[in-house]
Amino acid sequence: MKLYATEKFKKQYQKLPEAIQKEAEKQLDFLLSNPHHPSLHLKKMEDSRNIWEARVTVSYRFTFQIDGDYYILRTIGTHSTLKSP
Repeated sequence: MKLYATEKFKKQYQKLPEAIQKEAEKQLDFLLSNPHHPSLHLKKMEDSRNIWEARVTVSYRFTFQIDGDYYILRTIGTHSTLKSP
C-alpha cells in the first residue's frame, strides 16, 4: 500500500503542532506496515463513502479511504474537527 495525501490533509497537517506531526508520522508508518496495530484504533466510519478513521493521539485523528493500492489521506485534526464532510 502507498499513501496519497489530499490538499486538505496537507494543509491541516502543516497547521498541527510539531509533536503531533511526529506522532502522525509514526501512526502512518503503522498504517503502512501493520494496519491492525492496536494504537491506531482503526474503525470504519458510519458513512456511505467508505471512510476509515485512525488515532494519532487520544485527541487527534486522521481519516482516509482505500482505493486500490492507496490509502487516500483525507483529513487530520482533533476528533471534533473531523466531523465535517
